[in-house]
Amino acid sequence: MRGIVLIFLFFSFASIALDDTTAVIKDSIAEHSVKKAVIYSAILAGAGQVYNHLAMPKRQKKAFWKVPLIYAGLGASTYFLITNQLTQRELKDEYTQRIDNQISSAKWAAYDDPAILILYNQYLNWRDLSILAVGAAYFFQVIDAGIEAHFVSFDVSEDLSMTIEPTLVNYKTAGIRMTLNFR
Repeated sequence: MRGIVLIFLFFSFASIALDDTTAVIKDSIAEHSVKKAVIYSAILAGAGQVYNHLAMPKRQKKAFWKVPLIYAGLGASTYFLITNQLTQRELKDEYTQRIDNQISSAKWAAYDDPAILILYNQYLNWRDLSILAVGAAYFFQVIDAGIEAHFVSFDVSEDLSMTIEPTLVNYKTAGIRMTLNFR
């Protein structure tokens, strides 16, 4: 299933990247879908950012650098999730062995029974926080793809200007007027 999704994403990205003319870029910007970016990013982490990157004009391309950060965040939080899960299982096994008067491991021999329970609860809480961290990292990259898709056709031309001039408010109070021109 994952292979089919990767092939689908490759061909959809390749169709945008084949023609490098400005007309195709302008058409792809006009047809750029926020919904597609969010769906791609929800299916495969970072795919929405790549989709946005390919749709941007050459002078604005800047979305690809987020993909390694996304995978670093997901990888680190997954690492802590696995580590905390394994440690809490070890502590649970250690405590049950002590209760059943079996031979316990030397790794936790320095701790008494209440300390083992405290450590178990601590690693259980850390595991739960790690689950939240994985979910948050995945959720934020999906949201980032959607937000960035809105800015694919954002105008950053030289025609943007701002003027500040003095004015009278209600014909008696001095004030400042700020005018923004968008073309």
